[in-house]
Amino acid sequence: MQTVPPRWSSTTKLTVALLLLSLGVYLLYRFSAVLKPLILAFMLAYILNPIVNWFEDRLRLRRSLASLSTYLLVALFIATIPLLFLPPLAAQASRLNLDLQSFVQQVESILGSQYTILGQTLDVDALLQEAVGSIQQLAEPIVGQTFSFLIEAISSLVWVIFIIVVSFYLVKDGQALQTWLEELVPAAYHNDFVRLRSEINLIWQAFFRGQLLLALIVTIIFAVIGLIIGMPFALTMAVMAGLLEFLPSIGHGIWLTMASIVALFAGSTWLDIPNWVFTLLIIALHIFFQQFDLNYLIPRVIGRRVHLPPLVVILGIVSGALLAGVLGILLAAPTIASARVLGRYLYAQLFDRDPFPTPIAPSLPPPNPRWWRKQPPRVERPVAQEGREE
Repeated sequence: MQTVPPRWSSTTKLTVALLLLSLGVYLLYRFSAVLKPLILAFMLAYILNPIVNWFEDRLRLRRSLASLSTYLLVALFIATIPLLFLPPLAAQASRLNLDLQSFVQQVESILGSQYTILGQTLDVDALLQEAVGSIQQLAEPIVGQTFSFLIEAISSLVWVIFIIVVSFYLVKDGQALQTWLEELVPAAYHNDFVRLRSEINLIWQAFFRGQLLLALIVTIIFAVIGLIIGMPFALTMAVMAGLLEFLPSIGHGIWLTMASIVALFAGSTWLDIPNWVFTLLIIALHIFFQQFDLNYLIPRVIGRRVHLPPLVVILGIVSGALLAGVLGILLAAPTIASARVLGRYLYAQLFDRDPFPTPIAPSLPPPNPRWWRKQPPRVERPVAQEGREE
């Protein structure tokens, strides 16, 4: 006679859950160096997965061959970009460097003079030399670590290969991994798991694909406007504006600061106006564009799922920078939006509320009596009438 093993008590379940949680925290701490590359691998796989699906569906390719074709095309595209865009960017960057050098020379000539203040002679050049000497003493240990820098470069190359390989297998075996995760979820919570996964997936989908499209649109807008008003180094500044779109709320301020400095010292390339007037024009146009970006572009390109209050985004960016550096800054907004979805679900479960008050796809009309009267008669109705007549 086969005996049924006894079920675990609530105390045993709680103890095992706490032990597993402690083990998970320890593993995250122990292998924290692998966490960032894994996140980057997931990001790359998430971005490339739609392309692989397109190759698999339209060209009838096997999943592995579709994944390999996608990665080869992406590598070819990345190799082609420098050939098309680096020459004009390098030319403008070199001009920018020359203008900054002339500006630095003017500042040095001003600081090299002696000034008499209240009968005291102030030698600015001597103070400047002392400051430069102090900076050089601080920089000598850093400059002397050439060998360590070489090791870091090799280590970075290894991590890049690791990210590419892991993301390739995530794309190739993504469906099997998703099925395995669904099987781990208890049947009673399967619908909740699918709903949460769907909402979080929409957030990250809107962020990644929408953010790339938004950066491209912003780059084109800034390039056109920069050429119209004579913005110095228009192409370089446009590319910077597109890249800074990945830093919500603070990217606009960073670009405006750089553009104001360039406009104040370089002026317009063809507008015959003073530099300070041109700087005010840049500030006014950027304020107008910032409102256009926040109220029109971002809601329509990225969507309102990732749209958060500016204060929340700024606090998230600071926290992300402290926790994960640049990666934490870039992923602050979608991470907070995903945490908001999970927090809303946990709050509803704790206080016995409906975690999903709105249906997933409310495309069907509501089952009211008027709607049912508009439906065609059922096939069984004539049969039922014949049976009653007999």
